[in-house]
Amino acid sequence: MSSLDNEEYYPRIDGKFFRVGREKFFPKGLVYGPFASGTEGECFKGVEETREDLQQVRRAGANLLRVYHTPPRWFMDMAEELGVMLLIDVPWHKDVCFLDSPERRAAAIDAVKKAAEACLGVESVFALSVVNEIPPDIVRWSGPGKVAEFIDELISAVKKIDARRLCTFGNFPPTEYLSPSQVDFHCFNVYLHEREDYRRYISKLQIIAGNKPLVLGELGMDSLREGEIEQAHFLEWQIEDAFCKGAAGVVVFSFTDEWYKGGREVDDWKFGITTRSRDRKPAFFRVRTQFEKAPYFPLAHAPAVSVIIACYNGAATLRPCLESLIQLRYPKYEVILVDDGSTDKTVEIAGEFPEFKLIRHSENLGLSVARDSGIAVASGEIVAFMDADCRADEDWLYYLARSFEDDEFHAMGGPNLPPADDSVMAAVVNASPGGPAHVMLDDRYAEHVPGCNMAFRKSVLSAIGGFDPVFTKAGDDVDICWRLRKIGADIGFSPAALVWHHRRSGVVGYLTQQYGYGQAEALLVKKHPEKFNFMGGGLWRGRIYSHARPVFPACSRHIYHGRFGAGMFQSIYSANWMPSVSVFTTLEYHFLLTLPLALISLVFNFIAPMAIVSFGASIGACVVSAYNADIPKDKRRFWSKSIVGLMWLLQPLVRGVARYRRRLASPRTPLAEHENLVSLSLKKERVRFDQIRYWDEAGIGRLAFLAEIISGLEQENWEFRNDQGWNRYDVEIIGSRWCRLRLLTVAEVYEGGRMMIKCRLKPFMSFASKIVLTGVMVTALLLLQFGTYPVVWGGVTGAVLVFLLWIFHKSKRDLGRVVSVFLDRVAEKLELKKV
Repeated sequence: MSSLDNEEYYPRIDGKFFRVGREKFFPKGLVYGPFASGTEGECFKGVEETREDLQQVRRAGANLLRVYHTPPRWFMDMAEELGVMLLIDVPWHKDVCFLDSPERRAAAIDAVKKAAEACLGVESVFALSVVNEIPPDIVRWSGPGKVAEFIDELISAVKKIDARRLCTFGNFPPTEYLSPSQVDFHCFNVYLHEREDYRRYISKLQIIAGNKPLVLGELGMDSLREGEIEQAHFLEWQIEDAFCKGAAGVVVFSFTDEWYKGGREVDDWKFGITTRSRDRKPAFFRVRTQFEKAPYFPLAHAPAVSVIIACYNGAATLRPCLESLIQLRYPKYEVILVDDGSTDKTVEIAGEFPEFKLIRHSENLGLSVARDSGIAVASGEIVAFMDADCRADEDWLYYLARSFEDDEFHAMGGPNLPPADDSVMAAVVNASPGGPAHVMLDDRYAEHVPGCNMAFRKSVLSAIGGFDPVFTKAGDDVDICWRLRKIGADIGFSPAALVWHHRRSGVVGYLTQQYGYGQAEALLVKKHPEKFNFMGGGLWRGRIYSHARPVFPACSRHIYHGRFGAGMFQSIYSANWMPSVSVFTTLEYHFLLTLPLALISLVFNFIAPMAIVSFGASIGACVVSAYNADIPKDKRRFWSKSIVGLMWLLQPLVRGVARYRRRLASPRTPLAEHENLVSLSLKKERVRFDQIRYWDEAGIGRLAFLAEIISGLEQENWEFRNDQGWNRYDVEIIGSRWCRLRLLTVAEVYEGGRMMIKCRLKPFMSFASKIVLTGVMVTALLLLQFGTYPVVWGGVTGAVLVFLLWIFHKSKRDLGRVVSVFLDRVAEKLELKKV
């Protein structure tokens, strides 16, 4: 039956997985052939032998065959008849420098076109692989960028003939850095014999695959060298670990030991689960058992999960959200819906789902309070959170629970993808900056996971007191992740535990959301100042995985090829000096550079070109970011990237204005409120406060002293940041807008076990004070050089400068004095004796 007019039976991508019709399809495959060429030059067996083989393939539990030549039509029809799908690799001469020759390029394109035409409308064809394992030295010779572009060109050739046909290419560790953009899913051939290495590498491949499905296109073991029993055991855990790590499918190499390559029979390798005569090895039965279980291997312990949804006026998306939770494939879970004072039809919709718990707030108390209300009644060992504008994949909880069980994490996140039915404008918003993104420290550990898809052990939430109610609209997820990391808790990421998350469908809604994020950032700066730089930008240690791409592509990575390009694992490494064009779009950049240059140019015309260049850098940054925007083809319009560029210009301004407005509305505690009678009595004395020493005769220790200092700072509402392991100070205390102080401690050990703790206090001017001084000095120089009355203006600005320097010096001295008295109080509490 032809499926040209029956799209339902075409395999299609669904997030990190595949679907055929309405059901998920997990490829469980075997490699088949190639065999010695027959009379017609085909690398396949005869009709009767093939039928017997395919029947045995089905008995092994496989639903897919990977073949390395385009099969004849009778083979495809037989596969369809027996319920076997085909992953077809298109052969062409890829072991030469094919990009150096127009004829070879044309031959490769012609080969994939013929394969696409041969498979047109055939239901049994799962996907076409346009090339398999390009030699790494060939890629290095031609350049990975050009090779990736050519792979995209091959895929485009297939799509022009059959737009619905899934396409990939067979990659392997020596070229893992190849990243063509047009592949529908990632296919990797992986041969690793150590289980931990294998598990870690799958985690790495999931990061490489991103939001696309990952299929292990070849895995196996040679029974000739390792033995048939060891081969069976090996394939057992390889299949299980692949599916448990979220792979969408696996293909075992191979069905039989019979195998031809390069015009000869390969007789010194035995990778088959059957012999050449088709006798079944132990691996056959082990593979069948695992394929029958896959992908849902039983959990040794399936923890009860409480799913909490905080909803405020979310009626527009709530029904499909709750419907998706009914469909979850997980044995122990409850759903708790917290209505946070909604005025729409939220309660009415909730009434349609009596099996779910409903908590109602009489007024809108904010996101954190709503989530804490859900935690209070949750009975699950794991507490998972999802937003009301999300839909859960039916296996969401299975993969979350699996990741908790396998890796002993305290918290877990997963991807949030825009649903296929989102609007064209939502696709534009998805490619714009500021969307929900996870931040990865490496392939397994996360620094942050978005609140629309996160889960925690309930015990760890109780240990840190739940969510902070100060975060009413956003920022709660960032705050709780940072607090967890402060107590040493590990946050993981499960690539297969996905939810579908609707993006804003209009410019106004998007910018309103970003304004709220800016307000949340102001609260985060106050609570976690060590996580932000002097300009208010977040200091992430990990890599942010976002659809927005603000980085110059040519500068975004280095590739380790190994000596002479022969490394078995040739990996991608991000460059530490990687320039981000987003700096040119920040509010601080406009306020500190573009705006002053523009104002000065009104008086001094020669400054105008500099102002134009400064603003041009911002526009250029928006153009680069829009050019790199990842927008699906079916959602792309001629104006899409122009809107993305506009979002890159407006979003940092809107978010920055909200951040500073909130920060200015919440002024820091005045330094005078930290003064006491002792510090006031020292105000007029000529005492230095730059170094203080204490005898520690009770063995308290420097770290305990620092812990008490931090506790005291928190109790007295000081704004401060402490060392996160990257600084040359222990604590930085923010005294006012104009000055700060850095405290560094050291412990000296003397005879008899006596210890002296030395404290160095280093007050310094804040970034704001340096900006003010710089502005005054620049103004003074310009007035002296070009002003009408240079002497008068020079005297005025000089007096202003002296006054400011006195103010800043006084602020630094006052801060040092107050902090020194504070340290004396801490030392007295710990019975340390001041020297």
